[in-house]
Amino acid sequence: MDRQKLVKQTLDQIPQVNANAKQIVGLVKEGGRITGYQLSDNSIVEKQQAVNMAKQGQIAGVGIAHRGDTEYLKSIPDGSENNNLGNLPSVSPQY
Repeated sequence: MDRQKLVKQTLDQIPQVNANAKQIVGLVKEGGRITGYQLSDNSIVEKQQAVNMAKQGQIAGVGIAHRGDTEYLKSIPDGSENNNLGNLPSVSPQY
């Protein structure tokens, strides 16, 4: 299966990224669950806010996936494990 088909099967949407899009650099976790993200400008956003930002092209390197009725961010597969969301450091929530 080619890479493009695999990406489309795992992600519902891959938004067009804006030129000034931020990167996710850290995960906010509570009880082991991701509740938010730290962005490359050091701001912290809640999970749903990050999904909305990604849909608008404001966050690079991620696509939108869903589980049940819940949307979430997922790294766009690029062959590198280092930049996967699950490999990012945890940060303290500062909403």
